[in-house]
Amino acid sequence: MTRKQRRMMMISAAGLVLFMAVGLILFALQSQITFFVSPSEIAEKGVAPGQRIRLGGLVKEETLKHTEGTSVSFVVTDGGADIKVAYKGILPDLFREGQGVVTEGAMNTDGSFTADTVLAKHDENYMPREVADALKDQGHWQDQYGATKTN
Repeated sequence: MTRKQRRMMMISAAGLVLFMAVGLILFALQSQITFFVSPSEIAEKGVAPGQRIRLGGLVKEETLKHTEGTSVSFVVTDGGADIKVAYKGILPDLFREGQGVVTEGAMNTDGSFTADTVLAKHDENYMPREVADALKDQGHWQDQYGATKTN
């Protein structure tokens, strides 16, 4: 076997090992790759009690209840299903009813969710200042109520 053939064999073997390692990692993490699971997906697929997941959706209007100390409860919805969430801690500044939220925690046997982390998502209408200014200059800007503003 020549030097060139040995080098190609070593490169091929290293590539195969790398490919297998990436495949094993992706297989092991396949259920954790998603950013969050919606209430409808939980209702369809079911989640075992105690399994850690990220639950995402909107905080349902008029469901936020502050209880003793820093404990709160609220309902996360995606329009198709609702899940009651209990959380003990300080809520993020952007957290409010009708706003997007991602919670990390575990499902309970009664179908509710106990969160240990709450992440509030910024407004879906957020746009960098440069893009908003360019749209205003072109006369295509719409405010939060859908009204078109022109110069």
